[in-house]
Amino acid sequence: MAEPIIFDEKKKTDKKQLTIAPGSRLDGHVKIEIFLDDKGDVDETYFQVVELRGFEEFCKGRPVEEMPRITTALCGICPWAHHLASTKALDMMFDVTPPKAALMAREAAYCAHQVHSHVSHFYALAAPDFVLGPAAPVEKRNVVGLIEAVGVELGKEVLHTRVLAQKIQERIGGRATHPVHGLPGGNSKPLTKEDQAWILEQSKTFVGFAQKSLQIFNDIVLANKTYLDIITNKDLYCHDSYHMGLVDENNHMNFYDGKVRVVDQKGKEFAKFDAAHYLDEIAEQPLPWSYLKFPYLRKVGWKGLVDGPDSGLARAACLSRLNVSEGMATPLANAEWDRYMSTLGGTPVQFTLATHWARLVETLYAAERLKELVENNDILDPHVRNIPTTNKGEGMGIVEAPRGTLIHHYRSDENGMVTTVNLIVATAFNHGAICIDTDKVARGLIKNGEVSPGIFNMIEMVFRCYDPCFSCATHSLPGQMPMQIELIKRDGSKEVIKRNELE
Repeated sequence: MAEPIIFDEKKKTDKKQLTIAPGSRLDGHVKIEIFLDDKGDVDETYFQVVELRGFEEFCKGRPVEEMPRITTALCGICPWAHHLASTKALDMMFDVTPPKAALMAREAAYCAHQVHSHVSHFYALAAPDFVLGPAAPVEKRNVVGLIEAVGVELGKEVLHTRVLAQKIQERIGGRATHPVHGLPGGNSKPLTKEDQAWILEQSKTFVGFAQKSLQIFNDIVLANKTYLDIITNKDLYCHDSYHMGLVDENNHMNFYDGKVRVVDQKGKEFAKFDAAHYLDEIAEQPLPWSYLKFPYLRKVGWKGLVDGPDSGLARAACLSRLNVSEGMATPLANAEWDRYMSTLGGTPVQFTLATHWARLVETLYAAERLKELVENNDILDPHVRNIPTTNKGEGMGIVEAPRGTLIHHYRSDENGMVTTVNLIVATAFNHGAICIDTDKVARGLIKNGEVSPGIFNMIEMVFRCYDPCFSCATHSLPGQMPMQIELIKRDGSKEVIKRNELE
């Protein structure tokens, strides 16, 4: 966990004495550069990813069937997303369809993973900003301060839920963090009756905890006019964008299977495609100041870091998944989707901070869907793999990672050795949106060169909405690259706030 912002109250009148540590409550390292004009207002803002990616290169030359195990090492936060996207890519490459029980078990494990990830993000990364307030003292604005505010019992419940979700992933996948579950054409082992009964009981617990979390959000955030005004402020955390996410045949959100649906700024369907045709719809644009590329909609084109109908950028993650959906496939989550949409004005919701509410709606859906899957005895069928007999040499797989749409694309030679790997992760899809939102919030809050810990935290709140995973998106050869914030005026004077200044 990165160190928090530190602010010296005795020196607050001298901006050059401000000390900012690396971005707090995120996975990875970023660098934010804010350029001020002569008035001390924001001229330009750069949200930079300064870690170098290497995964797509060092996977070359390895047996392609190892990819579902190798790619779990991309990130310890969302290994199941990479494991299943990779496994689905191999299903396509080897032209084999897994049995029904195998697909059900994969989705059940993935629902447990979504519960684990969403609960972690909401309570550890997002909630301190609302429960304690964006300008709360930095020493309190963290998970420890959150537990002090809401009570130890709720803290225990959060931890207990995460532990149970991990155990479900372990029971189904052999390991919780680095699963050895998915194989081309199916899974490594069937689900037992004992596992089924135990997981079913935990799924009921998850449903109750998700409902409780939604009630907490309602009582603390939605009932607070100040917070609701921040969420729905069109001048800060809001921009008009395309949205994308997997949906089933009824245009209901699905984490594991379906087609990617894209809607425009008015909520109208713009595109719908499966994994095999993603290159017809998605392209990537590099920029010289970031190691992370910018995916965009090919049919719109790259127009830069702008929003609106002329922008080719499409957001992913929880906010977007609810926007591309015409409801949820489970009853309790669908009722919450209705309430969410009616409160925020209907789809598409463009308020970035509403992502936290959307994440809780998804948590309830994941819990309900897990219960549906494991109470169906079809999941116990011992036939969980169809053995592949051919290799087409190319395969693509798409799932919805907790942070948004994730694409794995592999090519192999006639011996099944990897020749090409392309990974487009959720954080990459959201990269442009993070840049746009960061710039907009910085412009809205920094005036006349006046800054404060609360303002810096409110700028950081942008990337916490997207829950970015820079471990997934990029990889640093030296091991790490600390964040620094630079405030630069047009006359060239510069205030550099670095991690090492804390020493």
